[in-house]
Amino acid sequence: MRAAVLHEIGQDKLEVLDDVEAVGFGPGKVRVRVRATGLCHSDLSAMNGVLPQPAPFVPGHEGAGEILDVGEGVRNLKPGDRVVLCWLPACGACPACKRGQTELCLAGFMNAGTPNFKRPGGDVFGFAGTGTFTEEVVVDAGCAVPIPDDVPFDIAALIGCGVTTGLGAALNTADLEAGSSVAVIGCGGVGISAIMGAQLKGAAEIVAVDPVASRREAALRFGATRAVSPDELAEAKQQVTAGEGFDYVFEVVGRSATARTAYENTRRGGTLVVVGAGAMDDFLQLNMFELFFDEKRILPSMYGGGDVLRSYERTIALWRAGRIDLAGLITHRVPLAEINEALDQMRTGTALRTCIEI
Repeated sequence: MRAAVLHEIGQDKLEVLDDVEAVGFGPGKVRVRVRATGLCHSDLSAMNGVLPQPAPFVPGHEGAGEILDVGEGVRNLKPGDRVVLCWLPACGACPACKRGQTELCLAGFMNAGTPNFKRPGGDVFGFAGTGTFTEEVVVDAGCAVPIPDDVPFDIAALIGCGVTTGLGAALNTADLEAGSSVAVIGCGGVGISAIMGAQLKGAAEIVAVDPVASRREAALRFGATRAVSPDELAEAKQQVTAGEGFDYVFEVVGRSATARTAYENTRRGGTLVVVGAGAMDDFLQLNMFELFFDEKRILPSMYGGGDVLRSYERTIALWRAGRIDLAGLITHRVPLAEINEALDQMRTGTALRTCIEI
């Protein structure tokens, strides 16, 4: 079957091959025909080594498709079911799950060390235990979440990561108050989803911050009240908050420099929500006096900071009701054979989300 493979960490191009085989099917597993997948910045981060991932591997973790086959013991799925792929399934039995913090379950991460594919030359891993830049993938049954028939595959794919992460950061992690002031630093697909979440919660002012003009324009369509370049953030802070700082600032880039900027633009007693996934050797520096004196809350948000299955259901309900625009997030579409074009679209910031049609 066809899949896009990164041979070595640090390479900037994927090779689309026809000799890849999905492996691991058996009890508790399902085989999924991938129909659509989004390109998330985390895929690029895994390719360049910012996020740890063994290679060679098939990137992609934001996908949707249909069940081809189910292994022994799988009761809630059957061939033909439409599913969204969840890269962070909850086991239901670990301490984190028992506390209700299912987004902190490590079961999904354990899958990342087991090859999902093979080629004549050897094993191939799937990014984050999935790997959706492929025609078929075998995953644990818990990674395949049924979706209603009226949810298109491209919309479902977005729900699998970016939308759930961004919306959840605002709705779950921040749980921001109506009438508050908000800044979102980084306005790709996840940042735009955070903007939609802030609008849903009734934020009075939402300032989108991004160096790319097209993304700033998109942010205004999705609910931002103003959009500025990073150089214009100080002026926006002065105009919106009289220089005090925003009630909530969302960092959706994953770099210590932007996290520091976010901290400095959060008011005393305000909330900084860290959404971007960064490198293990990129350290955010805070001095002990400011940490104590400013009493700013720093809240990391992992996969939207809430129960993933409930978040999926909520997102579908909001989409059906017309409260959020998911189709508008898809600015580009390419076939799997042109996956490297999609990578370029993300690197240059020209795409909010590119849908890879398989």
